[in-house]
Amino acid sequence: MSDVLALAGVSVVRGGRPLLDDVTWEVEEGERWVVLGPNGAGKSTLLQLAAGRMHPTTGVAGVLSEVLGAVDVFELRPRIGLSSAEIAGRIPNRERVGDVVVTASYGIVGRWREDYDKLDHARALELLGTLGAAHLVDRTYGTLSEGERKRVQIARALMTDPELMLLDEPAAGLDLGGREDLVARLGTLAQDLEAPVTVLVTHHVEEIPSGFTDVLMLRDGKIVAAGPLELTLTAENLSKTFGMPLELDRHGDRWSARARR
Repeated sequence: MSDVLALAGVSVVRGGRPLLDDVTWEVEEGERWVVLGPNGAGKSTLLQLAAGRMHPTTGVAGVLSEVLGAVDVFELRPRIGLSSAEIAGRIPNRERVGDVVVTASYGIVGRWREDYDKLDHARALELLGTLGAAHLVDRTYGTLSEGERKRVQIARALMTDPELMLLDEPAAGLDLGGREDLVARLGTLAQDLEAPVTVLVTHHVEEIPSGFTDVLMLRDGKIVAAGPLELTLTAENLSKTFGMPLELDRHGDRWSARARR
C-alpha cells in the first residue's frame, strides 16, 4: 500500500447517488498529481476523502499509512495541508493575514487565545513570501483581492509542514494575470524536492503547473484514465472525460484545450 494515498474499490454514495464509483488509485512519495474532470465528476469528494474529512461508503481508503475508519482523524488532519472553498469561507474577514496563516498550527480558523512563538510568525511570513504575499501580512483578510486570498490560503495549507497538500481549484475565480502568477508559483513549489506530495483539482488543463508528474481523470465518479501526465493527458482521454471532442495543445511545459473544429 502507498505511504501517501491508497484507495481500493472506494465508492461514496449520498442520497442513493454514487459520488465516487469503485475508485482505485495510489499516490506515492515525490509525486505531484492533477485531478481533472467536469462539474459533478467527484473531484471535490475525492479530495475530502484524501483530507480525512469524509469516509468511503464501501472500499478501503488509506491516507498517510493510516486507514480511514481505524484512525483518529483529528490526529491525521494536521499532517495534511488543505486549501478549499469550504475552509476559505470560514476565515473571518476581520482576521489579520498573518494570523490566517499561523492559526493553521492549531488546526483552527480564527485567532482566539492561542500562544504562538516568534518561530511560528517567522514561518508564516516566510510562506507568504514564497507565494508573493509577504506584503499582505498586516492586512485584514476581507480587504484582499481573490488572487491575494488564494495565495494566503495556500500559505496557510503549508504552515504545518504537511506530508500531503491538497488544493481544490486554487485558480478558480482568478483573472488571467492572477491565474498565471499563481500557476507559476505552484510550479516552482512542485519542483522543490522538499515540498509535500501535492494533489491539485481543476477543470482546466491551462491551470496545470509545470513540475506536475501525474494526472487522474474523472467522469461521473469513475476513473477515465490515470497515470504519468506525459502519457495520460491526451486529446482522446480529455474528450472522454469532458464528454465532447476536444483538441489538446502543448506549449512547453503548459497545456491548452478547445473544442475540436
